[in-house]
Amino acid sequence: MRSNDYIRSISGGLSVVENVNVAGVKEGKYGVAIIESPNSPAAGVFTSNKVNAAPVKYTKHMIKNGIISAIFINSGNANCFTGKQGLKDCRTISEIVSKDLNLSSSEIAIASTGVIGREMPMNIIENLTYKSLSKLNNSPKNSLDAAKAIMTTDTIPKEFAVEITLENKEIVKIGGITKGTGMIAPNMGTMLCFIDTDAVINSQYIHRALKKAVNDSFNMIVVDGDESTNDTVLMFSNSKSGVEVVNNGKIDERFQEGLNYLCKMLAQKQVEDGEGASKFIEATIYGAKSIEDARLGAKSIVSSSLFKSAVFGGDPNWGRIVSAVGYSGVILDEDKISISIANDNDNVFMVKKGEILAFDDTEYLKRAEKIMEGKKIIVNVDLNLGDYCATAWGCDLTYDYIKINAEYTT
Repeated sequence: MRSNDYIRSISGGLSVVENVNVAGVKEGKYGVAIIESPNSPAAGVFTSNKVNAAPVKYTKHMIKNGIISAIFINSGNANCFTGKQGLKDCRTISEIVSKDLNLSSSEIAIASTGVIGREMPMNIIENLTYKSLSKLNNSPKNSLDAAKAIMTTDTIPKEFAVEITLENKEIVKIGGITKGTGMIAPNMGTMLCFIDTDAVINSQYIHRALKKAVNDSFNMIVVDGDESTNDTVLMFSNSKSGVEVVNNGKIDERFQEGLNYLCKMLAQKQVEDGEGASKFIEATIYGAKSIEDARLGAKSIVSSSLFKSAVFGGDPNWGRIVSAVGYSGVILDEDKISISIANDNDNVFMVKKGEILAFDDTEYLKRAEKIMEGKKIIVNVDLNLGDYCATAWGCDLTYDYIKINAEYTT
């Protein structure tokens, strides 16, 4: 998916940025990860769910000053719908971290993931916090440990990093870890993501760059259509490279592309690991009259329970695709729409400019059925009305998804 040779994938996650210390500890269903980067310009993007977990409320307030010195993340408990006690627990955690690291408690961000409506088991969390603090280091292993510590129903840890050669030939790095496999919907899902960079960039421009990257990545993935109360994406810079990426009020385009790419790769890791998922779906709308229409249509396809079920069953039911696009609210003309199903080796039209090609026993349908047997399903819809396009990612809806969520708290 990398679009340019000036963006290079590298290993190491958060550790690719020097002087960022990280650690993670997991015991049973509870985990704690800590990221330390004193006095770093930072910004965040949060859930749009009107029910905000205590750590979301807490971090939204603390990040207003545009500086993060450390991030605390716990898994196993969302600390949501916990009232005043939830915020008190955030303050307690912040004091522990700030005292141990000799940092200002007003610069400690908090994020949580897990079961909603249960107070934090503070004796367990505090114990894991001290263990994590004792392991802080800058190493690929520690970044991976942190990615593991924040997992809930995830089956694999998720991290990614890139090295970007800017127009002026200077090099900067961006790394990230994320978690999330269920309660994933447009406008982010029960997902957490933490991104660092060694570029010189202030909080105002971090927010601008991050918002753009999130809109084309985490806001374009769907596992089940349920939006969480805890979604948090935080990005910070320790400026270690000394390389400015904002000139004359403009963010370097290569830096933005690198951040976009990193976020898309992390987002795709989430849907590939979607709860119970057996297949990966990529849906692109071409030829839309606006970017809003393109995004609406693409997200509608990967949100459709009927189409997700068809993918699970290997059924190339293009009617479910056109129906999902139709109810999404996009502007379309039935006589102009084209629909194809593809994988990395084949692309077959089901409908071409309003003409149905994939009737029973046709070669088109047979090829589509073969594609649907694979693990990766690509859906291309061309509205043939304009110049805008957008891509969304999702997964199939399986028996295992029902099983996982039927037994989530029991």
